[in-house]
Amino acid sequence: MRYVLVDTYDNVVHTVDLDGRYTENEAHRYFINLKQIDEKEFNKLWKVMTDTEYKRLKVHDETIREYEEFGDWLDIEKS
Repeated sequence: MRYVLVDTYDNVVHTVDLDGRYTENEAHRYFINLKQIDEKEFNKLWKVMTDTEYKRLKVHDETIREYEEFGDWLDIEKS
């Protein structure tokens, strides 16, 4: 399974391919050890998610941005 380390701006900082038997908590621990900082500080700066979750998040964000850009002025049924 591929895990990604994402910063507070939703940018991928690091990726790692771990065997399928590793959990997200173990991937979280891996990245904490990689950055060599306290877990509390790590959680303020980054989040760990699967590559699939990250891709789903990016698609969702793009959809929201498009809606904010165009608004609902094209919604004909709106009264």
